[in-house]
Amino acid sequence: MTCRSICAIEGVSASGIKEGKNGLALISASGYTAGVFTQNLVKAAPIELMQERIKKGKFEAVIANSGCANAYTGKRGYNDAVRMSEIAGESLGIDPYHVGVASTGVIGKYLDISLIERQCCDVAKNIGRSESSETLAAQAIMTTDTFPKHALVETDTFSVGGIAKGSGMIAPNMATMLAFLYTDAKINQKQLKQALSQATRRSFNCVVVDGDTSTNDIALCTATGEAGHVNNTEFCTVLETCCRSLAQQIAADGEGATKLIEVTVLSAMNEEAAATVARAVIGSSLVKTAVYGEDPNWGRIVAAAGRSGIEFDPNAISLWIGDGTNRYPLVMSGEIIADLAMAKTAMKGKKVIFEIDLASGKEKATAWGCDLTERYVEINGRYTT
Repeated sequence: MTCRSICAIEGVSASGIKEGKNGLALISASGYTAGVFTQNLVKAAPIELMQERIKKGKFEAVIANSGCANAYTGKRGYNDAVRMSEIAGESLGIDPYHVGVASTGVIGKYLDISLIERQCCDVAKNIGRSESSETLAAQAIMTTDTFPKHALVETDTFSVGGIAKGSGMIAPNMATMLAFLYTDAKINQKQLKQALSQATRRSFNCVVVDGDTSTNDIALCTATGEAGHVNNTEFCTVLETCCRSLAQQIAADGEGATKLIEVTVLSAMNEEAAATVARAVIGSSLVKTAVYGEDPNWGRIVAAAGRSGIEFDPNAISLWIGDGTNRYPLVMSGEIIADLAMAKTAMKGKKVIFEIDLASGKEKATAWGCDLTERYVEINGRYTT
């Protein structure tokens, strides 16, 4: 399957290769770049390198490998991350200092630099703007993902596109995920950084698959400027829409998942309070397993909201369950009115939606996750073998 997103952006070309568990993607695009990174104290070597280099604010390419996270690898790992940027620079004829680097895979394993060199050389020869070359790049960064993730949002004047990977080890403070976003909008570095931070907070930071925050999470956004100046407010909205699409795809592709779960919290005292409650519910193993079993045990939703640390009146909240087409009330202003048979019907499809009204303010937020199945244990019980 092919899909066009980043290569629909003027000035962006890409390709990739996947050989067993080891893949490599190369994306060429020049412009101001902003980044957001994992908040795990244990940061992979490429994250440490990128947090230094992003300060200059301009990249011309990104190289990303899968199969080896290059995390907890000390000085050798840092030098290997630098070498990756040099390999990409040599292949594309650009300054390696302006190359973004990302890795994903097994922690505590050193990179096979000779493999990186060979793969990069092969990929650089085939870099292009076709749907197939972009799909190769998206597939190259996959680990336990079951499908490549693309998103493209177009307006009359500019566009934002992105590819991402993510399936397990997904928790707030970036959903293990990599995301590479591109826009033809002309926007300065400060605005780009603010827009990406806001979009991440409302998308990637609202995804919970298993509650583990990776050592390698990174999202980079590069603005080629080919479309000229744009309205900053509109740009922020479009970038957020693109990120939300990728975030939902990551949640839906959670390891072993059979259902996407969406939780929207309404009438909260502020946006962060709403997001905190939504993440508490979406991250609950009890909620996840109930959804998997199609058990309308809605009390688990209320209990998870109550332990979120956010103050609200339990006797004033309302709760609904839906499937995207139909919505059924479970609690209204603290009164139980659940029709469990109808609630169970809403859990039969691939998407289960919960809406919680806290009756304590005017702000809202949404989080995404997936059900928890036996398959998740099977995948992670044998991850390194």
